[in-house]
Amino acid sequence: MKFRPALIPAVSGLILSLALTASAATPDRVKTANGVVEGLGPQASGVREFRGIPFGEPPVGNLRWAPPAPVKNWEGVRKATEFGPRCMQQALFGDMGFRSNGMGEDCLYLNVWTPAKAANAKLPVLVYFFGGGFRAGDGSEPRYDGESLASKGIVTVTISYRLGVFGFMAHPELTKESPHHASGNYGLTDGNAALLWVQKSIAAFGGDPKKVTIAGESAGSYAVSAQMASPLSKNLIAGAIGESGSVLGSSAPVPLAKAEEQGAKFGESLGAKDLAALRAVPADKLLEAAGKQGVPNFPLTIDGYFFPESPMAIYSSGKQAHVPLLAGWNSEEQGARMVLQRDEATPQNLAKNITRLYPDNTAEVLKAFSATNNAEALEAATDLASARFIAYGTWKWIELSGKTGGKPVYRYYYSRPRPKMSAAMGNATAGLAGGVVRGGSNGPATPPPTPKGAVHSAEIEYALGNLDSNKVYDWTPDDHKVSNTMEAYFANFIKTGNPNGTGLPQWPVANKGDKVQLIHIDVETRAEAEPHRGRYEVLDKLNIQK
Repeated sequence: MKFRPALIPAVSGLILSLALTASAATPDRVKTANGVVEGLGPQASGVREFRGIPFGEPPVGNLRWAPPAPVKNWEGVRKATEFGPRCMQQALFGDMGFRSNGMGEDCLYLNVWTPAKAANAKLPVLVYFFGGGFRAGDGSEPRYDGESLASKGIVTVTISYRLGVFGFMAHPELTKESPHHASGNYGLTDGNAALLWVQKSIAAFGGDPKKVTIAGESAGSYAVSAQMASPLSKNLIAGAIGESGSVLGSSAPVPLAKAEEQGAKFGESLGAKDLAALRAVPADKLLEAAGKQGVPNFPLTIDGYFFPESPMAIYSSGKQAHVPLLAGWNSEEQGARMVLQRDEATPQNLAKNITRLYPDNTAEVLKAFSATNNAEALEAATDLASARFIAYGTWKWIELSGKTGGKPVYRYYYSRPRPKMSAAMGNATAGLAGGVVRGGSNGPATPPPTPKGAVHSAEIEYALGNLDSNKVYDWTPDDHKVSNTMEAYFANFIKTGNPNGTGLPQWPVANKGDKVQLIHIDVETRAEAEPHRGRYEVLDKLNIQK
């Protein structure tokens, strides 16, 4: 046989092609502080994805109701191709969808999306806390997926943390056994453990541990404000983003003694004579008992450890993390029905219900939330309902951060309503606080009126670039325009501590000059002076958080 040189390039090309294909199909391996993890490999965007990495030991047995123990090192290669189990929770919200590997107490896992090609990239990092009232939710939800932000040069992390009775029950015996003489707030110490893991291991994924921004929505936003306030976490972060909520408003942390009393009563209701008996209750039975009608939510606690004093005192005295803050809320965080009840939106009915809600301060509140026609009554009632629910606490966080934080604060007001639902959703309707109520579901029997503004949680997919992951709504070009704008603001802030950048409307600093400025995010995003400041000043005077 004669040698044919012409075949060499073809054969070489085939070998090279096969090698590249094999390389692309080989999952990435990264050496963390605890051991090697093997992820899914590069996605179509070039982003590498790692799922279900443990950041704490399973909080089971004697670790149930204890701060998370550092995860033990492992030998060999650990697969990071599936999301970990979500933490114990009931099915409460119609807008939650999970990719988690089941549910259980063993749930302290995080997920990483990285665009870095090398470990020395030193890219900015985002750690995102999910929402759900500290009772539900998970870092695996598609709306929190990190690939889109990662494709913009950010190492993105989502975490899980304990919820409900597992994450927030305080108890006298728990306080006694604690070396810090504290109990409760285990879900918050989970967040601290995740941030400590990031400090030790994120550089291996190309992230810079000195450039960590924390972000979250609703309970996740509460968690962000809490981590900023806690001496355990405040030195682990370089910036913060809060979407609707803070520990300075409704559901503020309660004194330890009050939380202990609630935990003790709960244990008695189960017939558990001591802490050992409580820890022996199977997780599903514990969850069922905590979810029974009449059992109150387990609150955040001024425990003397995570919170050495009240968050209000911490922020008022400037003891929180001094980092740039970007925060805001939506135009319809809560519907007018929560103020008007079954009444029609009229000035007379608005006045009647304000009298009901504020019998000792009716004149002041009526003056701030005045209305001369039905349209104004609907707007005022919606604004008051939103403030009472979550907007006031966000406003207070922004106010105090601007006064005592020493760093720029950027405030937004988000008003883009979601588009109509997809025809495939059938008879589904928009439910409370952004959820979805389907026929035959356990949602409210009488859904509230169709929202006209941006409801609670509506901005999440826009901000994180994940509209296409939500098949409930028929997204329009305008929706994608809003998403591109909001995600760009977030990406710029994570990278530089300033949301501004080329091609974006200028976002003024809120805590500069005489008038508070904000960015109004909608199809035509624009800067404007703070509207209705007097409303929040009146509520602040009344100390609405009590």
